[in-house]
Amino acid sequence: MNLRVVLIVAGCFALAACSDKAYEGQILGTLERDRLELVAESNEPIVEVTVREGDAVAAGATLMRQELGAMQARLDQAAAARNVAERRLAELVKGPRAQEITEARAAQESARSMLDTETREFERLQDLVERKLLSQSALDQQRARRDGAAGTQKQTAARLHLLLEGTRAEEVEQADASLKQAQAALVELQTSAARYVIKAPRAGRIEAIPYKLGERPAPGTPLIVMLADGTPYARVYVPEPLRTKFLPGTRIRVHVDGRDGELTGVVRFVSAEAAFTPYYALTQEDRSRLSYLAEIDLDETAAAEVPTGMPVQVELATAER
Repeated sequence: MNLRVVLIVAGCFALAACSDKAYEGQILGTLERDRLELVAESNEPIVEVTVREGDAVAAGATLMRQELGAMQARLDQAAAARNVAERRLAELVKGPRAQEITEARAAQESARSMLDTETREFERLQDLVERKLLSQSALDQQRARRDGAAGTQKQTAARLHLLLEGTRAEEVEQADASLKQAQAALVELQTSAARYVIKAPRAGRIEAIPYKLGERPAPGTPLIVMLADGTPYARVYVPEPLRTKFLPGTRIRVHVDGRDGELTGVVRFVSAEAAFTPYYALTQEDRSRLSYLAEIDLDETAAAEVPTGMPVQVELATAER
């Protein structure tokens, strides 16, 4: 039988041996601490375990690590996409290079010179045709060459004008949005990858390590179970006759087996729904009665030294002894 259950049952029998008057106003339960379950991010194998069951750990301490596996490839891909987006934005913000503008100017001058040459040649052939010294087909061919040169000149002029105008604001905005999207995707993957390293969210003590080195846990299953440090709280079941007196904010006296003196506390929470009383929470005659789950914050720092799971007896601070 579980040691905690044995202790609780023994406490109940001892309590049942007392007179009915002594029992009146007492509530039974256990001393508890926050139980933290640190779950697996993926089914990658466990490659490092740095703690053992029972170890005390500080907040932020590394407890276990899973292999990154396919996550590493996704991180590299996202980082490369971000770098491409950064280079593209920088290119657009900087605008065209001076060499590109110089090249465009030279191309425009060459096109203008070619247009002048083809135009003069067309005029010369036109004069020869009018004088019946050359056929009309030769003039048509020269007209086509002149018109082609004119089109080339317009094209080079437009390209030079585009380079001189620089990058449009819309293009820069689009590139900036693409960069932010790539950065967000990388941060998302980095956040997931960080969860492959299991760290203690609070100072506490390791209670259980369900998986061992080399095993592949299912995603979402607990890898580390720990109990948080600090002052524990009492979790008790309030019998229905005492429910109206047991309200949040009520001062409480708490007795712990094996500890001299009493602890004080304040009711933090009382369930609004009744539940069937656990077999260990009341005397044999009262097991069929309903009770309400309640949690009590303890005041004294000395309560931090009391082991988790110890049976407790709770009394209203105003109850007669």
